[in-house]
Amino acid sequence: MKTRFAVPVLAHVLALIVMAPLLWVVISALRPASDVFTFGWPKNWTLENLRYVLFEIPMPLFLMNSAIVSIVVTVVALFFHSMAAYALARLRFPGRAFLFSGIMSTLLVSLPVILVPLFLVAKQLNLLDSYAGLIVPSIFHAFGIFLLRQYYLNIPKELEEAADLDGCGYWRRYWSVILPLSRPILASLSVLFFLANWNAFLWPLTITRNPDLRVIQLGMSGLQGQYAAAWNLVLAAAVIAAIPTVVVFVLGQKRLVDAMKTSGLK
Repeated sequence: MKTRFAVPVLAHVLALIVMAPLLWVVISALRPASDVFTFGWPKNWTLENLRYVLFEIPMPLFLMNSAIVSIVVTVVALFFHSMAAYALARLRFPGRAFLFSGIMSTLLVSLPVILVPLFLVAKQLNLLDSYAGLIVPSIFHAFGIFLLRQYYLNIPKELEEAADLDGCGYWRRYWSVILPLSRPILASLSVLFFLANWNAFLWPLTITRNPDLRVIQLGMSGLQGQYAAAWNLVLAAAVIAAIPTVVVFVLGQKRLVDAMKTSGLK
């Protein structure tokens, strides 16, 4: 009986501990500059911090750049990852296991390790200071291929065999049978890919020098450097930057959990 009540209480306490810093950020963004580090419920509220961030600095441009990069990378990555995963899950060809092992081995290599050679390749391809430079190197990720492959391995082969009887080739089977069944896992991966690219900092910092191509994370870092003491503006920018990620996560939360439960290893 004690455990029955102790577990929910503990869960609520842990949730409050996690939410407390986020709540402090939101409240501090609505404080005057003189009270930003004052603890307790603020006596004075102001929207000046949000107004300044939105209209006095190019925050809408930063948000638009991040949205373009995140959406394009997510859509293109899901399309190519799903094709690669389907080939690795269903097609039989020499070297398939070796190819899959090579793809998975890239998970052991972090971005800082390949940052310099990746930059040199982008330079040779004239991708510096362009949307293509921000988008193309971010498309491939072994985790997406792995998760989709495991999901496809759990799809009954009888569905594809029935499509074969109707004269469907590999492409028709993939487009008409596999993709419609992949909506839960694709929705969950779209959340992960969008959040990862929205929060990207190191690669955009390396590939771009044009202020008009700054993504939201670069814009916030520049704000903090330019106004080192104006933490109220930094926190206001952080709140604005977090809104799209919260919306995307809330919309895709159910699909994300369902896909994680149904894409077990096989």
